[in-house]
Amino acid sequence: MSSDKFRRQLREEIDKWHSEGLIDSSLSEKLSHRYQFNELEGLTRNRFIRILLLLGKILLCLGIITFISANWQIWSRELKVGFLLTIFLTLNAGGFFLWRYPKQRLIHWLGEGLLFLGGLSLGVNMLLMSQLFTQNRPVYQFYLVWGLGVLAMAYTLRMKLLGFLSIFLISIGYILGQGQPYFLALGEFYILRLIWQHFSVCAGLMFIPLAYRCNSRWIFRLGFLAIIYALTVNLIRVNFLIYPPLLAGMALALPPAMLWGYRDELWGKNSAKANLFDRTSRTMAILVLSLILFMLSFQGIWYLSLGAVVNDIASVHWYLLIDLIILGSLTIWGWLRLLQRWDFRSSMVGGAIAICGIVPYIHLSTGNFAIAAIVIFNLLLFILAVSLIREGLTQAQRRLFWGGILLLTLQILSRLIEYTNDPMSISVVLFLFGLIGIAATLWFERQILHK
Repeated sequence: MSSDKFRRQLREEIDKWHSEGLIDSSLSEKLSHRYQFNELEGLTRNRFIRILLLLGKILLCLGIITFISANWQIWSRELKVGFLLTIFLTLNAGGFFLWRYPKQRLIHWLGEGLLFLGGLSLGVNMLLMSQLFTQNRPVYQFYLVWGLGVLAMAYTLRMKLLGFLSIFLISIGYILGQGQPYFLALGEFYILRLIWQHFSVCAGLMFIPLAYRCNSRWIFRLGFLAIIYALTVNLIRVNFLIYPPLLAGMALALPPAMLWGYRDELWGKNSAKANLFDRTSRTMAILVLSLILFMLSFQGIWYLSLGAVVNDIASVHWYLLIDLIILGSLTIWGWLRLLQRWDFRSSMVGGAIAICGIVPYIHLSTGNFAIAAIVIFNLLLFILAVSLIREGLTQAQRRLFWGGILLLTLQILSRLIEYTNDPMSISVVLFLFGLIGIAATLWFERQILHK
């Protein structure tokens, strides 16, 4: 379906063409039916109604919370439990009943909102129930259990909002668990212990299939961000047998390699999931690679001393190696499958990823590779920026073109600020970049119009 803005502009143009006699009434009606111009007026009204429904839901929540807080102290425990369960069941049952009518959009949206409130009420019920029955658990376990409950609802109902909420809650639980002592973080629940220990793998198993089930690119992005974060934390915690060079190389190379090597075909060539998130994973790989190259282009980072995080091999948590082996094996498998249709882009990205892993390894092993590393990563960052600009011009893609311009601008300005303290030089460069930006905008838009 075309965007609403495009359809509005097209409707105005078709009206002009019809009034000028360029098209007849029959063609005008066919175009109107094809692009569903009759729905445009209802879209604005529906947005307004959705805003009113959202405000109503917020007021409803505030009313319930105020009512509970006003009567909480005088209610008996049985009445408290019954009221909490009634609220939870009413929100979810009512939401599910209304949600089953997708053709009636307003009713369907109202059902989605009530189900989302039902997911939030799950956590409120858990918190208040634990207080009523004096069950004191680590706070990270509360978020994990709450998130798993919302995740089950998201899988069952295929709701994107519940998917976002579940990723947020489970990730918060994992982050809070990092601050707990090891024996406390393990807890006494075996499932929670497994999720906490192997979160990088569990995040992939929980969130990536959910993205396909909900057909949501944002769930896919957030799921991969959770995997990358947990993988980086594992690498830091394991310190790879007290060998920082290998740790640094893997931490820098594995995330972009995993994203670029990922393909929807891993779920099956004949699956309906084919080519759903390929472009998204490659875009994320370029973003992560750009961030790594930009970070490593600064000279200060190459003169930091990196020592071992642990002093005794026996204190290394060996279970962390399982996640590294699993994700590393999947990455290698993805790149082996990528060899079947190898292209120039994969060669360039693969080379840059390899350099991101090899150069830090050599520097930390020898200790005298800083100058060469600075030159290499500044050159790689420049090549990546120019490549994005070239691809943007070739494909007439504004995101690629301006992404490359932004990356190149950041590189030049950061190097200028890093190597000089002269305000006059900085002001001149900023002024020149402003002029270049205006000229590039006009030139690029002119190129697009001529294509």
